[in-house]
Amino acid sequence: MEISAVVMAAGKSTRMKSKHSKVVFQVSGKPIIQWVADALQEAGCQDQVYIVGEAQAEIRGVLGENVAYVLQEEQRGTGHAVMQAAPFLEGRDGLTIVLPGDCPMVSADTIKKALDAFENATSNCAAILITAEADDPTGYGRIIRGDDGNVTKIVEHKDCTPEELKVKEINSSMYVFKTPLLLSALGRIGANNAQKEYYLTDTIGILIGDGYTVGAVVCDFDDTRGVNDRIQLAQVRDIMNHRILNYHMKNGVEIVDPNATWIHYAVEIGQDTVILPGTTLLGNTNIGEDCIIGENTRIDCSDIGDGTVVDNSIVTNSSIGKNCRIGPYTHIRPECRIEDKVTLGAYVEVKASTVGENTRARHLTYIGDSKVGRNVNFGCGTVTCNFDGQDKIGCTIEDNVFIGGNSNIVSSVVLGKDCYIAAGSTITSDVPALSLGIGRSKQLNKENWVANKSRMRGENYIRLDDRRSEF
Repeated sequence: MEISAVVMAAGKSTRMKSKHSKVVFQVSGKPIIQWVADALQEAGCQDQVYIVGEAQAEIRGVLGENVAYVLQEEQRGTGHAVMQAAPFLEGRDGLTIVLPGDCPMVSADTIKKALDAFENATSNCAAILITAEADDPTGYGRIIRGDDGNVTKIVEHKDCTPEELKVKEINSSMYVFKTPLLLSALGRIGANNAQKEYYLTDTIGILIGDGYTVGAVVCDFDDTRGVNDRIQLAQVRDIMNHRILNYHMKNGVEIVDPNATWIHYAVEIGQDTVILPGTTLLGNTNIGEDCIIGENTRIDCSDIGDGTVVDNSIVTNSSIGKNCRIGPYTHIRPECRIEDKVTLGAYVEVKASTVGENTRARHLTYIGDSKVGRNVNFGCGTVTCNFDGQDKIGCTIEDNVFIGGNSNIVSSVVLGKDCYIAAGSTITSDVPALSLGIGRSKQLNKENWVANKSRMRGENYIRLDDRRSEF
Protein backbone atom coordinates (compact mmCIF):
# COMPACT_ATOMS: atom_id res chain seq x y z
CA MET A 1 0.00 0.00 0.00
CA GLU A 2 1.22 3.48 -0.88
CA ILE A 3 2.03 5.38 2.31
CA SER A 4 2.48 9.15 2.32
CA ALA A 5 3.09 11.58 5.15
CA VAL A 6 2.22 15.22 5.76
CA VAL A 7 4.22 16.91 8.52
CA MET A 8 3.04 20.29 9.82
CA ALA A 9 6.06 22.51 10.49
CA ALA A 10 5.00 26.02 9.48
CA GLY A 11 4.42 27.45 12.96
CA LYS A 12 6.18 30.61 14.07
CA SER A 13 7.38 29.09 17.39
CA THR A 14 6.32 32.23 19.25
CA ARG A 15 6.42 30.63 22.68
CA MET A 16 10.02 29.52 22.24
CA LYS A 17 11.07 33.19 22.33
CA SER A 18 13.68 32.47 19.67
CA LYS A 19 14.65 33.56 16.20
CA HIS A 20 14.83 29.88 15.25
CA SER A 21 12.07 27.41 14.47
CA LYS A 22 11.30 25.12 17.38
CA VAL A 23 11.54 22.07 15.13
CA VAL A 24 15.29 22.56 14.58
CA PHE A 25 16.09 22.57 18.30
CA GLN A 26 18.00 19.45 19.26
CA VAL A 27 16.83 16.60 21.47
CA SER A 28 19.53 14.09 22.39
CA GLY A 29 21.73 15.13 19.50
CA LYS A 30 19.11 15.25 16.73
CA PRO A 31 16.83 18.10 15.58
CA ILE A 32 13.18 17.63 16.52
CA ILE A 33 12.05 17.52 12.88
CA GLN A 34 14.69 14.87 12.11
CA TRP A 35 13.26 12.62 14.85
CA VAL A 36 9.89 12.84 13.08
CA ALA A 37 11.39 12.18 9.63
CA ASP A 38 13.39 9.18 10.88
CA ALA A 39 10.36 7.65 12.62
CA LEU A 40 8.36 7.93 9.39
CA GLN A 41 11.20 6.44 7.36
CA GLU A 42 11.58 3.52 9.76
CA ALA A 43 7.82 2.92 9.65
CA GLY A 44 8.04 2.51 5.88
CA CYS A 45 6.97 5.97 4.74
CA GLN A 46 9.40 7.37 2.19
CA ASP A 47 7.02 9.87 0.51
CA GLN A 48 7.05 12.81 2.92
CA VAL A 49 5.91 16.41 2.45
CA TYR A 50 6.65 19.14 4.98
CA ILE A 51 4.41 22.17 5.36
CA VAL A 52 6.82 25.02 6.08
CA GLY A 53 6.61 28.74 6.76
CA GLU A 54 9.08 31.52 7.44
CA ALA A 55 11.69 29.10 8.80
CA GLN A 56 11.74 26.90 5.70
CA ALA A 57 15.46 27.51 5.10
CA GLU A 58 16.33 26.12 8.54
CA ILE A 59 14.14 23.06 8.03
CA ARG A 60 15.55 22.41 4.57
CA GLY A 61 19.01 22.72 6.06
CA VAL A 62 18.19 19.85 8.43
CA LEU A 63 16.23 17.51 6.15
CA GLY A 64 17.85 18.25 2.81
CA GLU A 65 16.08 17.87 -0.50
CA ASN A 66 15.09 14.21 -0.34
CA VAL A 67 11.64 15.20 0.94
CA ALA A 68 9.03 17.57 -0.51
CA TYR A 69 8.17 21.02 0.84
CA VAL A 70 5.08 23.20 0.53
CA LEU A 71 5.09 26.80 1.72
CA GLN A 72 2.15 27.86 3.89
CA GLU A 73 2.34 31.64 3.58
CA GLU A 74 -0.51 32.27 6.01
CA GLN A 75 -1.07 30.05 9.04
CA ARG A 76 -4.79 29.42 9.48
CA GLY A 77 -4.93 26.24 11.54
CA THR A 78 -4.03 22.59 11.22
CA GLY A 79 -6.65 21.88 8.59
CA HIS A 80 -5.37 24.75 6.47
CA ALA A 81 -1.82 23.38 6.81
CA VAL A 82 -2.80 19.94 5.50
CA MET A 83 -4.79 21.58 2.69
CA GLN A 84 -1.50 22.90 1.33
CA ALA A 85 -0.44 19.30 0.68
CA ALA A 86 -3.47 18.54 -1.52
CA PRO A 87 -1.49 18.82 -4.80
CA PHE A 88 1.09 16.40 -3.37
CA LEU A 89 -1.64 13.89 -2.40
CA GLU A 90 -3.84 14.11 -5.50
CA GLY A 91 -4.13 10.81 -7.34
CA ARG A 92 -2.77 8.70 -4.48
CA ASP A 93 -4.85 5.76 -3.34
CA GLY A 94 -3.09 4.61 -0.19
CA LEU A 95 -2.75 5.99 3.33
CA THR A 96 -1.58 9.38 4.53
CA ILE A 97 0.02 9.86 7.94
CA VAL A 98 -0.41 13.35 9.39
CA LEU A 99 1.97 14.41 12.16
CA PRO A 100 2.95 17.66 13.87
CA GLY A 101 6.59 18.54 13.26
CA ASP A 102 7.26 19.27 16.93
CA CYS A 103 6.78 15.74 18.32
CA PRO A 104 10.26 14.18 18.62
CA MET A 105 9.01 11.41 20.91
CA VAL A 106 6.83 9.73 18.28
CA SER A 107 8.32 6.35 17.45
CA ALA A 108 8.24 4.16 14.38
CA ASP A 109 6.55 1.47 16.49
CA THR A 110 3.68 3.83 17.31
CA ILE A 111 3.22 4.72 13.63
CA LYS A 112 3.38 1.05 12.63
CA LYS A 113 0.76 0.26 15.25
CA ALA A 114 -1.63 2.72 13.59
CA LEU A 115 -0.84 1.35 10.12
CA ASP A 116 -1.41 -2.21 11.35
CA ALA A 117 -4.77 -1.14 12.79
CA PHE A 118 -5.82 -0.10 9.31
CA GLU A 119 -4.94 -3.52 7.92
CA ASN A 120 -7.12 -5.16 10.56
CA ALA A 121 -9.99 -2.69 10.24
CA THR A 122 -13.05 -3.07 8.05
CA SER A 123 -13.05 -1.64 4.54
CA ASN A 124 -15.35 1.09 5.85
CA CYS A 125 -12.61 2.56 8.08
CA ALA A 126 -11.59 6.06 6.96
CA ALA A 127 -9.03 7.00 9.62
CA ILE A 128 -7.10 5.78 12.63
CA LEU A 129 -6.25 8.22 15.39
CA ILE A 130 -3.15 7.88 17.57
CA THR A 131 -4.32 8.64 21.11
CA ALA A 132 -2.99 8.39 24.66
CA GLU A 133 -4.20 8.14 28.24
CA ALA A 134 -3.24 11.29 30.17
CA ASP A 135 -3.16 11.44 33.97
CA ASP A 136 -4.11 15.09 33.65
CA PRO A 137 -5.93 15.66 30.35
CA THR A 138 -6.57 19.34 31.00
CA GLY A 139 -6.33 21.34 27.79
CA TYR A 140 -6.44 18.32 25.49
CA GLY A 141 -9.24 17.33 23.13
CA ARG A 142 -11.06 14.23 24.40
CA ILE A 143 -11.63 11.07 22.37
CA ILE A 144 -15.24 9.91 22.70
CA ARG A 145 -15.85 6.30 21.68
CA GLY A 146 -19.01 4.37 20.97
CA ASP A 147 -20.02 0.97 22.29
CA ASP A 148 -18.18 -0.69 19.40
CA GLY A 149 -14.91 1.02 20.39
CA ASN A 150 -14.86 3.30 17.36
CA VAL A 151 -14.44 7.05 17.70
CA THR A 152 -17.66 9.03 17.59
CA LYS A 153 -16.18 12.49 18.02
CA ILE A 154 -13.30 14.62 19.29
CA VAL A 155 -14.35 17.28 21.80
CA GLU A 156 -12.11 20.21 22.65
CA HIS A 157 -11.56 20.70 26.38
CA LYS A 158 -13.48 23.96 26.53
CA ASP A 159 -16.49 22.31 24.88
CA CYS A 160 -16.60 19.19 27.07
CA THR A 161 -19.59 18.32 29.22
CA PRO A 162 -18.88 17.38 32.87
CA GLU A 163 -19.07 13.72 31.85
CA GLU A 164 -16.70 14.19 28.91
CA LEU A 165 -14.19 15.98 31.15
CA LYS A 166 -13.75 12.68 33.01
CA VAL A 167 -12.40 11.02 29.85
CA LYS A 168 -8.64 10.61 30.00
CA GLU A 169 -8.06 9.48 26.40
CA ILE A 170 -6.74 12.50 24.53
CA ASN A 171 -6.17 13.49 20.92
CA SER A 172 -2.46 13.57 20.04
CA SER A 173 -2.95 15.37 16.69
CA MET A 174 -1.48 12.31 14.95
CA TYR A 175 -3.60 10.57 12.33
CA VAL A 176 -3.62 8.00 9.55
CA PHE A 177 -6.21 8.63 6.80
CA LYS A 178 -7.24 6.93 3.62
CA THR A 179 -5.81 9.49 1.23
CA PRO A 180 -8.84 10.03 -1.07
CA LEU A 181 -11.16 10.38 1.93
CA LEU A 182 -8.81 12.88 3.60
CA LEU A 183 -8.85 15.03 0.46
CA SER A 184 -12.63 14.80 0.28
CA ALA A 185 -13.06 15.89 3.89
CA LEU A 186 -10.50 18.70 3.64
CA GLY A 187 -12.55 20.23 0.84
CA ARG A 188 -15.53 20.52 3.16
CA ILE A 189 -14.16 21.92 6.40
CA GLY A 190 -14.92 25.53 7.22
CA ALA A 191 -13.52 28.30 9.36
CA ASN A 192 -16.68 29.03 11.32
CA ASN A 193 -14.98 29.90 14.60
CA ALA A 194 -13.70 32.95 16.41
CA GLN A 195 -10.15 32.41 15.12
CA LYS A 196 -11.32 31.95 11.51
CA GLU A 197 -9.11 28.87 11.30
CA TYR A 198 -9.52 25.47 9.64
CA TYR A 199 -9.16 22.59 12.10
CA LEU A 200 -8.04 19.14 11.00
CA THR A 201 -10.21 17.57 13.71
CA ASP A 202 -13.26 18.69 11.75
CA THR A 203 -12.41 16.08 9.08
CA ILE A 204 -13.15 13.34 11.62
CA GLY A 205 -16.70 14.57 12.15
CA ILE A 206 -17.21 14.87 8.40
CA LEU A 207 -16.01 11.32 7.73
CA ILE A 208 -18.19 9.89 10.52
CA GLY A 209 -21.11 11.87 9.13
CA ASP A 210 -20.44 10.27 5.74
CA GLY A 211 -20.98 6.86 7.33
CA TYR A 212 -17.35 5.82 7.67
CA THR A 213 -15.82 4.45 10.85
CA VAL A 214 -12.86 6.01 12.64
CA GLY A 215 -10.68 3.90 14.90
CA ALA A 216 -7.98 4.72 17.42
CA VAL A 217 -4.85 3.12 18.84
CA VAL A 218 -3.59 4.08 22.27
CA CYS A 219 0.14 4.73 22.70
CA ASP A 220 2.29 5.83 25.63
CA PHE A 221 1.53 9.42 26.57
CA ASP A 222 5.20 10.32 26.34
CA ASP A 223 5.16 9.36 22.64
CA THR A 224 2.69 12.19 22.00
CA ARG A 225 4.60 14.97 23.72
CA GLY A 226 5.18 18.04 21.61
CA VAL A 227 7.40 21.07 22.13
CA ASN A 228 5.83 24.52 22.33
CA ASP A 229 8.20 26.27 24.73
CA ARG A 230 11.56 25.75 26.39
CA ILE A 231 9.99 24.14 29.46
CA GLN A 232 8.48 21.41 27.30
CA LEU A 233 11.76 21.15 25.42
CA ALA A 234 13.56 20.41 28.68
CA GLN A 235 10.92 17.83 29.64
CA VAL A 236 11.21 16.05 26.30
CA ARG A 237 15.00 16.05 26.48
CA ASP A 238 14.89 14.52 29.95
CA ILE A 239 12.49 11.74 28.91
CA MET A 240 14.44 10.95 25.74
CA ASN A 241 17.72 10.94 27.66
CA HIS A 242 16.40 8.43 30.17
CA ARG A 243 15.21 6.18 27.34
CA ILE A 244 18.73 6.25 25.92
CA LEU A 245 20.31 5.59 29.33
CA ASN A 246 17.95 2.67 29.95
CA TYR A 247 18.93 1.21 26.58
CA HIS A 248 22.62 1.28 27.51
CA MET A 249 22.06 -0.07 31.02
CA LYS A 250 20.08 -2.99 29.59
CA ASN A 251 23.06 -3.70 27.34
CA GLY A 252 25.59 -3.97 30.17
CA VAL A 253 26.72 -0.39 30.78
CA GLU A 254 26.88 0.83 34.38
CA ILE A 255 25.52 4.37 34.74
CA VAL A 256 26.05 5.40 38.34
CA ASP A 257 23.64 8.36 38.38
CA PRO A 258 21.15 8.54 35.48
CA ASN A 259 19.98 11.94 36.71
CA ALA A 260 23.45 13.40 36.19
CA THR A 261 24.37 11.76 32.87
CA TRP A 262 23.54 12.88 29.32
CA ILE A 263 24.08 10.66 26.30
CA HIS A 264 23.15 11.40 22.69
CA TYR A 265 21.20 8.90 20.62
CA ALA A 266 24.12 7.89 18.31
CA VAL A 267 26.59 7.05 21.10
CA GLU A 268 27.76 3.43 21.37
CA ILE A 269 29.17 2.00 24.62
CA GLY A 270 30.71 -1.41 25.29
CA GLN A 271 29.82 -3.79 28.09
CA ASP A 272 31.13 -3.28 31.63
CA THR A 273 32.02 0.33 31.02
CA VAL A 274 31.21 2.59 33.97
CA ILE A 275 29.79 6.08 33.38
CA LEU A 276 30.27 8.30 36.42
CA PRO A 277 28.10 11.34 37.35
CA GLY A 278 28.45 14.56 35.39
CA THR A 279 29.38 12.81 32.14
CA THR A 280 28.08 14.04 28.75
CA LEU A 281 28.60 11.89 25.65
CA LEU A 282 27.79 13.66 22.39
CA GLY A 283 27.53 12.95 18.67
CA ASN A 284 28.94 9.81 17.06
CA THR A 285 31.00 8.80 20.08
CA ASN A 286 32.11 5.20 20.54
CA ILE A 287 33.24 3.99 23.97
CA GLY A 288 34.87 0.57 24.27
CA GLU A 289 34.44 -2.11 26.93
CA ASP A 290 35.71 -1.90 30.52
CA CYS A 291 36.23 1.86 30.41
CA ILE A 292 35.67 4.36 33.21
CA ILE A 293 34.30 7.68 31.99
CA GLY A 294 33.90 10.66 34.32
CA GLU A 295 33.23 12.23 36.63
CA ASN A 296 32.46 15.55 34.90
CA THR A 297 33.74 14.50 31.48
CA ARG A 298 32.54 15.61 28.05
CA ILE A 299 33.33 13.47 25.00
CA ASP A 300 32.15 14.68 21.60
CA CYS A 301 32.34 12.66 18.36
CA SER A 302 35.33 10.63 19.55
CA ASP A 303 36.44 7.01 19.85
CA ILE A 304 37.68 5.61 23.17
CA GLY A 305 39.40 2.22 23.26
CA ASP A 306 38.80 -0.66 25.67
CA GLY A 307 40.02 -0.25 29.23
CA THR A 308 40.66 3.49 28.99
CA VAL A 309 39.94 5.88 31.87
CA VAL A 310 38.87 9.45 31.11
CA ASP A 311 38.54 11.51 34.29
CA ASN A 312 37.28 15.11 34.51
CA SER A 313 38.35 15.88 30.95
CA ILE A 314 37.17 17.07 27.52
CA VAL A 315 37.72 15.08 24.31
CA THR A 316 36.54 16.41 20.94
CA ASN A 317 36.69 14.83 17.47
CA SER A 318 39.62 12.60 18.37
CA SER A 319 40.52 8.97 18.95
CA ILE A 320 42.06 7.45 22.07
CA GLY A 321 43.46 3.93 22.12
CA LYS A 322 43.19 1.11 24.62
CA ASN A 323 44.24 1.19 28.27
CA CYS A 324 45.00 4.91 28.31
CA ARG A 325 44.79 7.16 31.37
CA ILE A 326 43.38 10.59 30.59
CA GLY A 327 42.89 13.33 33.19
CA PRO A 328 42.01 14.87 35.41
CA TYR A 329 41.59 18.22 33.61
CA THR A 330 42.99 17.05 30.28
CA HIS A 331 41.80 18.80 27.12
CA ILE A 332 42.09 16.80 23.91
CA ARG A 333 41.13 19.11 21.08
CA PRO A 334 40.05 18.07 17.56
CA GLU A 335 42.10 15.92 15.20
CA CYS A 336 44.15 14.06 17.79
CA ARG A 337 45.08 10.40 17.64
CA ILE A 338 46.22 8.99 20.96
CA GLU A 339 47.62 5.46 20.71
CA ASP A 340 47.39 2.66 23.32
CA LYS A 341 48.67 2.91 26.90
CA VAL A 342 49.22 6.67 26.83
CA THR A 343 49.02 8.74 30.01
CA LEU A 344 47.89 12.36 29.76
CA GLY A 345 47.44 13.85 33.21
CA ALA A 346 46.45 17.03 34.97
CA TYR A 347 46.28 20.20 32.84
CA VAL A 348 47.61 18.60 29.68
CA GLU A 349 46.32 19.94 26.37
CA VAL A 350 46.75 18.19 23.03
CA LYS A 351 45.69 19.69 19.71
CA ALA A 352 45.83 18.22 16.17
CA SER A 353 48.60 15.80 17.15
CA THR A 354 49.43 12.12 17.15
CA VAL A 355 50.80 10.62 20.37
CA GLY A 356 52.48 7.22 20.23
CA GLU A 357 52.04 4.20 22.45
CA ASN A 358 53.25 4.31 26.06
CA THR A 359 53.96 8.05 25.95
CA ARG A 360 53.50 9.99 29.21
CA ALA A 361 52.66 13.62 29.87
CA ARG A 362 51.51 13.58 33.45
CA HIS A 363 50.99 17.29 34.07
CA LEU A 364 51.14 20.85 32.73
CA THR A 365 52.02 20.08 29.12
CA TYR A 366 50.93 21.46 25.75
CA ILE A 367 51.31 19.39 22.58
CA GLY A 368 50.15 21.19 19.46
CA ASP A 369 50.23 20.21 15.75
CA SER A 370 52.97 17.71 16.51
CA LYS A 371 53.90 14.13 15.83
CA VAL A 372 54.99 12.31 18.98
CA GLY A 373 56.46 8.81 18.90
CA ARG A 374 56.36 5.89 21.30
CA ASN A 375 57.56 5.88 24.90
CA VAL A 376 58.16 9.63 25.10
CA ASN A 377 58.31 11.31 28.51
CA PHE A 378 57.18 14.93 28.83
CA GLY A 379 58.42 16.61 31.99
CA CYS A 380 56.14 18.98 33.88
CA GLY A 381 55.71 22.32 32.12
CA THR A 382 56.78 21.19 28.64
CA VAL A 383 55.39 23.23 25.74
CA THR A 384 55.58 22.66 22.01
CA CYS A 385 55.77 26.20 20.61
CA ASN A 386 53.69 25.58 17.49
CA PHE A 387 52.98 29.13 16.25
CA ASP A 388 55.63 31.13 14.42
CA GLY A 389 53.54 34.28 14.19
CA GLN A 390 51.91 33.30 10.92
CA ASP A 391 51.45 29.55 10.70
CA LYS A 392 50.81 26.62 13.03
CA ILE A 393 53.79 24.30 12.60
CA GLY A 394 54.35 21.37 14.89
CA CYS A 395 57.37 19.50 16.15
CA THR A 396 58.44 15.92 15.53
CA ILE A 397 59.39 13.99 18.65
CA GLU A 398 60.62 10.52 17.85
CA ASP A 399 60.55 7.34 19.96
CA ASN A 400 62.00 7.10 23.47
CA VAL A 401 62.71 10.82 23.88
CA PHE A 402 63.00 12.13 27.44
CA ILE A 403 62.11 15.81 27.89
CA GLY A 404 63.03 17.45 31.18
CA GLY A 405 60.59 19.73 32.99
CA ASN A 406 59.87 23.32 31.95
CA SER A 407 61.17 22.87 28.41
CA ASN A 408 60.07 24.69 25.25
CA ILE A 409 60.30 22.82 21.96
CA VAL A 410 60.09 25.42 19.19
CA SER A 411 58.50 24.48 15.85
CA SER A 412 59.50 22.81 13.63
CA VAL A 413 62.23 21.11 15.62
CA VAL A 414 62.89 17.37 15.30
CA LEU A 415 63.97 15.49 18.43
CA GLY A 416 65.71 12.29 17.31
CA LYS A 417 65.21 8.85 18.80
CA ASP A 418 66.47 8.18 22.32
CA CYS A 419 67.63 11.77 22.89
CA TYR A 420 67.36 13.70 26.15
CA ILE A 421 66.38 17.33 26.69
CA ALA A 422 67.77 19.01 29.79
CA ALA A 423 65.23 20.55 32.13
CA GLY A 424 64.55 24.23 31.57
CA SER A 425 65.73 24.20 27.95
CA THR A 426 64.40 26.13 24.98
CA ILE A 427 65.20 23.97 21.97
CA THR A 428 65.33 25.90 18.69
CA SER A 429 67.16 23.43 16.44
CA ASP A 430 67.08 19.69 15.82
CA VAL A 431 68.56 17.32 18.40
CA PRO A 432 70.14 14.21 16.86
CA ALA A 433 69.35 10.71 18.09
CA LEU A 434 71.09 9.60 21.31
CA SER A 435 72.10 13.22 22.07
CA LEU A 436 71.52 15.53 25.04
CA GLY A 437 69.98 18.86 24.05
CA ILE A 438 70.65 21.80 26.37
CA GLY A 439 69.13 25.15 25.53
CA ARG A 440 69.55 27.31 28.62
CA SER A 441 71.89 30.06 29.74
CA LYS A 442 74.59 29.42 32.31
CA GLN A 443 73.50 30.11 35.86
CA LEU A 444 75.04 33.21 37.42
CA ASN A 445 74.69 34.05 41.13
CA LYS A 446 75.35 37.67 42.16
CA GLU A 447 76.12 37.61 45.85
CA ASN A 448 74.58 40.32 48.08
CA TRP A 449 72.66 41.65 45.06
CA VAL A 450 69.47 42.21 47.09
CA ALA A 451 71.31 43.95 49.94
CA ASN A 452 73.20 46.21 47.53
CA LYS A 453 69.98 47.06 45.70
CA SER A 454 68.25 47.99 48.96
CA ARG A 455 71.20 50.12 50.07
CA MET A 456 71.07 52.08 46.81
CA ARG A 457 67.43 52.87 47.52
CA GLY A 458 68.16 53.96 51.08
CA GLU A 459 66.21 51.03 52.50
CA ASN A 460 67.03 49.16 55.69
CA TYR A 461 67.85 45.58 54.79
CA ILE A 462 67.94 42.82 57.41
CA ARG A 463 70.04 39.84 56.47
CA LEU A 464 68.33 36.45 56.57
CA ASP A 465 70.67 35.28 59.35
CA ASP A 466 69.71 38.32 61.47
CA ARG A 467 66.01 37.56 60.97
CA ARG A 468 66.50 34.02 62.17
CA SER A 469 68.21 35.30 65.33
CA GLU A 470 65.04 37.18 66.28
CA PHE A 471 63.25 33.89 66.76
